[in-house]
Amino acid sequence: MKKKKAPKRKLVLYSGGNHNWGNERMHEAMVNLGGKSAKSMTYIPFTYDYGRHYFDKIKKRYTKFGITKFEYFPVDVNFLKKEMRQALKSDIIYLAGGNTFYFLRHLRQSGMLKELLKFVERGGILAGLSAGALIMTPNIWMAKWPPHEADENEVRLKNLKALNLVKFEFLPHYTNSAKTNRAMIWHSKKSQFPTMACPDGSGIVVDGDQISFFGPVYIFVDGRKTRIA
Repeated sequence: MKKKKAPKRKLVLYSGGNHNWGNERMHEAMVNLGGKSAKSMTYIPFTYDYGRHYFDKIKKRYTKFGITKFEYFPVDVNFLKKEMRQALKSDIIYLAGGNTFYFLRHLRQSGMLKELLKFVERGGILAGLSAGALIMTPNIWMAKWPPHEADENEVRLKNLKALNLVKFEFLPHYTNSAKTNRAMIWHSKKSQFPTMACPDGSGIVVDGDQISFFGPVYIFVDGRKTRIA
């Protein structure tokens, strides 16, 4: 019996921030993932209420990198099945930042979480900013850690399992402070996964088995912190 071929993952994990020295290189790498220029993007905001404002910024940003078609698809409001099908036709799906607990809950309830796995399996490019990036990892534990920078779990989400597309946790907006480092070193002794910590302007691009780092990136594992890029 033939072994099933592993999907060629095309993932982009942004920390955030308006740092062109790092983010613009990531924008270009994302559009050209897999050796073929992407032309269409679906933007999924964490909530319908504030999404339109950021969608306009997204269109302005990525038009410069060759994206010509944009879809807007919030998952915390009612939508038609044909709207979901249209959203999934894009070359890139971009998961916005925001409250990670709220975002994951509505991605799961809407059925979009399962569809994102299928999207990646058939070669689509999945990008995420901050909360959106956490949703690509095994779980969203980092949304509540370190405690002094945690999202508020107002929706009382208990199931923190996410897409599990990578075998590491992701800490966006990392600040190299003693308080944060102490919290992360403690967590790294308990977690089964290493944590990639990215300051704003930094991030990670995954192309199959190849992982590229943009800007400074740190790893916390087994009680140690190491700069890897």
